Amino acid sequence: MKENQIIRVAHSPDSDDAFMFYALAAGKIPTGIYQFTHRLEDIETLNRKALGGEYEVTAVSIHAYAYIADKYALLPSGASMGDRYGPVLVASQPWRTADLSGKRIAVPGTMTSAYLALKLFQPDFQHVVIPFDQIMAAVQRGEVDAGLLIHEGQLTYAAEGFHKVVDLGEWWHERTGLPLPLGGNAIRRDLGSTHIREVSRLLRESIRFALDHREDALNHALQYARGLDGKQADRFVGMYVNQRTLDYGDEGRRAVQLFLDQAHERKLIPARVVVEFVD
Repeated sequence: MKENQIIRVAHSPDSDDAFMFYALAAGKIPTGIYQFTHRLEDIETLNRKALGGEYEVTAVSIHAYAYIADKYALLPSGASMGDRYGPVLVASQPWRTADLSGKRIAVPGTMTSAYLALKLFQPDFQHVVIPFDQIMAAVQRGEVDAGLLIHEGQLTYAAEGFHKVVDLGEWWHERTGLPLPLGGNAIRRDLGSTHIREVSRLLRESIRFALDHREDALNHALQYARGLDGKQADRFVGMYVNQRTLDYGDEGRRAVQLFLDQAHERKLIPARVVVEFVD
């Protein structure tokens, strides 16, 4: 082993990811020979960089995993699962889901799980890729007919005058009885089994530390909360960092495989993927 093994951890500049990685970023747990550095980029940028294996550890959309499984394995911790909630499709006026056919819909990226879930729900629409934090404004200006919201927009859209067309997490649960798999942490296979095992352990410890020291971790995460007050940020973090984040569990692993299997059946991804988790 190298004396100092640098591990670049790439994740979104969001309150839930900041909460998850608080212990590593703030030096709250011993990391031995591993020196963690953090790269903050939006999820679609991370998905596309993962195609080239840029970072040792990266947050990725479960959708994107279909394209990077040769380079990365999924870590058992770090999942973002929507348990009867998830990305929300909104419009400026009340719509029925039957109204969606052929509409122009703003999406945060075509490799996101939100986009894939929407395609499973309604395959007939014109997508327009817009940065996630500019989607509501694009809907307001009438540049698109509807917008697919991820991150904090899932909590704030009603207060800003938008109407929910569908919550994809609700829809997925009604259809499958499972949580909607949205994101995970992936680790590059070429690190080798020893490093993979140790880095996996440390990332799980970081999540456990945050859950055990919730107030401190939440105060750290608030700097990335983008317009949420403390109560909203606490709710948002609780939605996406919880016991499922420590480990997918059997139900979470089944959900990931089913999500990608259904995408393959609908020809939305090029090949069937057998999802491999680091033990």
